[in-house]
Amino acid sequence: MDDATQVENKPKKTLREWIKYLFSAKFIRFVLVSFLNTAFGYGIFAFFIWIGMHYTLALLVGTIIAVLFNFKTYGVLVFKNGNNKLIIRFVLVYCFLYLCNIGGIALLKWFGLSSYMAGLVLLVPVGLLGYFLNKKFVYEVKKRED
Repeated sequence: MDDATQVENKPKKTLREWIKYLFSAKFIRFVLVSFLNTAFGYGIFAFFIWIGMHYTLALLVGTIIAVLFNFKTYGVLVFKNGNNKLIIRFVLVYCFLYLCNIGGIALLKWFGLSSYMAGLVLLVPVGLLGYFLNKKFVYEVKKRED
């Protein structure tokens, strides 16, 4: 059987299966770890501001530290994968999500939303995209069968 036939014969998920998947333990861990990561990232940023660092430097250094922290927490706590060799893929996913956020905010601002509201509206869809991209392209990449 060729690859195209295998894809066509693969059963599609029902709505019930999608809902069950979304509320799986892994997804719930992802949501909880996202809260942890957000608090950590903001805390680092706020700390640097508090000690007198300029906001641009505080944001840069805070973001670098937060990305490294997020890499470990998502990897170990959510996907049960502590492989440090995956950091490049993780950073690439973060860059893609950043671009999605920029594009989404620009589009929503064009429709009249403020930057605050646009960012708020994008939290869930970009968060979901982050979950699926990290799952598929960073932490649970299957080896190809040659």
